[in-house]
Amino acid sequence: MSPTVQLFIDSYKLNRDRTLGLLDKVAQQPNPQQALSWRPAPGRAHIGWQLMHIGITEELFATERLNPQRPGAFTELWPRFRGGSTPEDEAPPVETIRQVLNESRQHLVETLAAYGEERLAEIPPAMAARKLTVRDILPLIGWHEAHHQGQAHITLNLYLAGLTKN
Repeated sequence: MSPTVQLFIDSYKLNRDRTLGLLDKVAQQPNPQQALSWRPAPGRAHIGWQLMHIGITEELFATERLNPQRPGAFTELWPRFRGGSTPEDEAPPVETIRQVLNESRQHLVETLAAYGEERLAEIPPAMAARKLTVRDILPLIGWHEAHHQGQAHITLNLYLAGLTKN
């Protein structure tokens, strides 16, 4: 494995610890399912969608974007949580979200482990239209999780603030 790839994988752990910590905080609520499904405004994404989107996006990178020969996991969930999807009213339960986050991360790490330094300048066919190299994709994956974890975090804060007003 490339030292560059290893450095990014190590950094992804910090992001995932924060994401799982947020999921743990949701799980500790009196009604975790209500918290996961709460929306800050009509049509906006709830916490459950944000967290599932992180996991499904990593599964997409682990398979169709970086290793299309690898069969994808959770493919029945891809249309519901990939970019551009419309969040459903009900979020998946905490256990499902945790499973998707854990397994998709494992798949991503396995895929990235195949990339040596000599392959970092490659543009995977699935990313050709965006002209993104593997080297470009590595920080994008970390940014993506931090971005959506932040959205989920503010959504949880808004949900909890609403509970204290009532």
